[in-house]
Amino acid sequence: MSLPAAPRRGVVFTEEMRLAWLRLIRSENVGPVTFRELINRYGSAAAALEALPDLAARGGRRIVVCGETAAAEEMARAQKLGARFVCLGEPDYPRHLRTVDHAPPVLALMGDAGCFDRPALAIVGARNASLSGIKLTRIFATGVGSAGFVVVSGLARGIDAAAHDAALATGTVGVFAGGLDRPYPQENRPLMRQIIDHGGALVSEMPFGWTARAIDFPRRNRLVAGLSLGLLVVEAALRSGSLISARLAGELGRLVFAVPGSPLDPRAAGANRLIRDGAILACEPADVLEALTPLAERADGSEDGSLDEPARDGPPLEGLPLEATGDEPVRGERERIVETLGPTPVAIDEIIAHTGSSPGIVQLVLLELDLAGRLERHPSGMVSLLL
Repeated sequence: MSLPAAPRRGVVFTEEMRLAWLRLIRSENVGPVTFRELINRYGSAAAALEALPDLAARGGRRIVVCGETAAAEEMARAQKLGARFVCLGEPDYPRHLRTVDHAPPVLALMGDAGCFDRPALAIVGARNASLSGIKLTRIFATGVGSAGFVVVSGLARGIDAAAHDAALATGTVGVFAGGLDRPYPQENRPLMRQIIDHGGALVSEMPFGWTARAIDFPRRNRLVAGLSLGLLVVEAALRSGSLISARLAGELGRLVFAVPGSPLDPRAAGANRLIRDGAILACEPADVLEALTPLAERADGSEDGSLDEPARDGPPLEGLPLEATGDEPVRGERERIVETLGPTPVAIDEIIAHTGSSPGIVQLVLLELDLAGRLERHPSGMVSLLL
């Protein structure tokens, strides 16, 4: 079976632009949402970097801005490892990830970006997988791989490792929770090398030198889900990272599949719960392919423009018209906006309606608070003040 590969579109950044983007995302308190707003307001990462210290100071504290030397050293470390950085909007940026709200502005990539041109299925599951779970994982990974799908997973022990290994010949992508030079677990280093040697890819949004912590794995799981059209859970306990991945996949609009298991095996409890709650039951690769193939055949990128521009909710390419004006709060306006905030999340539209300030002014004050580490953004788009 042959599935369509999406055409490569986008703008190749200059090294100066790529360095500036890396500096901006590596600066203190700058995440994907803040990054987007800074680019929208200032038009370029270089201009945003100049504005950062003053913005954070107006929010209430100083922050550390990533210097040019530090970013250049990270780029040199990547090059030494055989990796590179790709920015949102460049042709090598993963096409499915472009459609994700608040996609990482910069990814470290090692291997062949060509595997991002094909549709993908994420396969996740228990680290302490059973032999039958490993066998089923290999069956699914081989089956969807032979049908033209790339297999994405998180390089963990058990189900993840089995999925990668079974898909080596057809294409697989491994997602790191830490930096590309800090693989975990160490025992999978040979597998990671095989992924690259067989034309697959390894990706991470974390800095080189970053050792993964427990709080970094949900972020990794979101990337695993975002890189794919659907996510398959083979074995998972009721409290597991695989169920977090399934929840994130559902929030991103991806199809969620689960392999049923014995009610007597706690490793099957999570997958069985997913099926009870509406996940698609998958007993063989055909069950996955039946649901995903029509999506893959339509996913040429034309329906949402995601291959012509960065993510629909992501930062525009530098040089496009700015979203915000250069207006500044009048006397007392900044204080009035801050007073509307508290520990209880509120919608930004409510702040605008209550204060009578323009959306651009409100967004600017929230940006200042965010950079100062005083604002918490919630998945629903609401915000609260960190006291």
